[in-house]
Amino acid sequence: MQLEDKVMEALKEAMKQKDQAALRTLRAIKSAILLFKTSGTGETLDTAAEIKLLQKMVKQRKESATIFHEQNRLDLAATEEEEIAILETFLPKPLSEAELTQMISEIIKQTGASSMKDMGKVMGLANQQVAGRAEGKVVSDIVKQLLTP
Repeated sequence: MQLEDKVMEALKEAMKQKDQAALRTLRAIKSAILLFKTSGTGETLDTAAEIKLLQKMVKQRKESATIFHEQNRLDLAATEEEEIAILETFLPKPLSEAELTQMISEIIKQTGASSMKDMGKVMGLANQQVAGRAEGKVVSDIVKQLLTP
C-alpha cells in the first residue's frame, strides 16, 4: 500500500475520531504529496521519495519545535511535537546504533575501506542501505569512528 493510500485511510479514521492533530498532520502530508506530484520534475513518488518527503516534514517540525521552546511558546511546541509523532508512524522503524554500526562494519569489509580516504565510498553504500532508517549525520559519525585508526 502506497503512502497516499495509507494517509487517506488514516484521514478517514481521524475524521471519525474527530482527532484534530491527526487531521491537521494528515492533510499536510496529503498536500505535500500533491505538491510533489504536480511539481513538474517528472519524478515518480516511489518508496524512497515518500520516505524523503516525510523525513523533510519531520525535520521542519523539529526545527520549529526547537525555536518555539527557545521562545517559551510551549503551546506551539506541543503542536509541532504532536505532528512529529503522527508523521513518524508513517516512517520505517529506525535502526538502533548497534544495528547501524554492524551494518556499516559489513560495508567497510565489502568495500575494503581502510582509511578516511574511502569514506565517500562507504557513505554512498551506507546511505543506500539505511535509506530513511537513520539520519545521515549519525551514519557519518559511525563511519568516521570505524575508519579512524
